[in-house]
Amino acid sequence: MSKDEEFMPKILAFLCNWCSYAGADLAGTSRLKYPPSILPIRVMCSSRVDPLFIIKAYLGGADGVLVAGCHPGDCHYEKGNYYTRRRFVMLKEVVKGLGLEPERIRLSWISASEGNKYVEVTTEFTEKIKKLGKNSAKNKIFL
Repeated sequence: MSKDEEFMPKILAFLCNWCSYAGADLAGTSRLKYPPSILPIRVMCSSRVDPLFIIKAYLGGADGVLVAGCHPGDCHYEKGNYYTRRRFVMLKEVVKGLGLEPERIRLSWISASEGNKYVEVTTEFTEKIKKLGKNSAKNKIFL
C-alpha cells in the first residue's frame, strides 16, 4: 500500500464543551499537529453522550469513537464525568457481548489546558485504529 493509499480511519470524538473541546482548541491554536482522522463533536458534558450514540456511530461505519471529558472531580456539572465513567464500563461489556471490538471505543479525561494531551490521545488512538483496520461492523444487523 503506497503512502497515498494509507488507511485513514474515521474517528468520531464527543468532546466536553468545558474541558476537552477547549483542550482541542488549544492544540489547534498552538499549531500542534494531530491526525486529521478526528471529527470533533462538541457536547455540553461527557455525560450527555448517550451510549446509543456511540453504538450507532460504530455500527454506522465510524472506525473508532472517542469520548473525552473533564477530569473526575473537575466536572462543570459536578458529577457528570462519574456518570460517564460508569456508563462507559457497562458499554464496553455490551459491545463485547455483541461480538464487536471494544478496542474501537475510548474514554479519556482531557482538561482545557491539556492541548498536548489531546494531541497524544488522538494520535495514539488513531494509530491503534489503523492497526485494527477498517470497521467490519459497519451496517451489521443484530437480531
